[in-house]
Amino acid sequence: MEFIYKTFVLLHFIGLAALFGGFFVQMKSSLKVVNPAMFHGALTQLVTGIVLVGLAESGAVDKELDHITITIKLVVILVITALIFVNRKKPSITTSLWGIIGLLTIANMAIAVYL
Repeated sequence: MEFIYKTFVLLHFIGLAALFGGFFVQMKSSLKVVNPAMFHGALTQLVTGIVLVGLAESGAVDKELDHITITIKLVVILVITALIFVNRKKPSITTSLWGIIGLLTIANMAIAVYL
């Protein structure tokens, strides 16, 4: 079961890379959009995060969970996913909305590392 858990951790990191990469590649562009990398990265992060918590809670893997951190991270990724989902079909988004998505993504990384 440890192999499955680590596989989902890897997929979680891939989702993070897609989400942040989709944000990062638009740094110099004046036209900001919600690109497919951001959309699929956010969904991957959300789904794999839920699976990881489920595996740890079930006792399938020997992991200690901090429920406060998990709750904060869940709320942040739900906000990111909602912002991306609502704006994914628009031809462009405001720079402030694009920045909020990026800052929330970075905040979620910081929460994972420091809390």
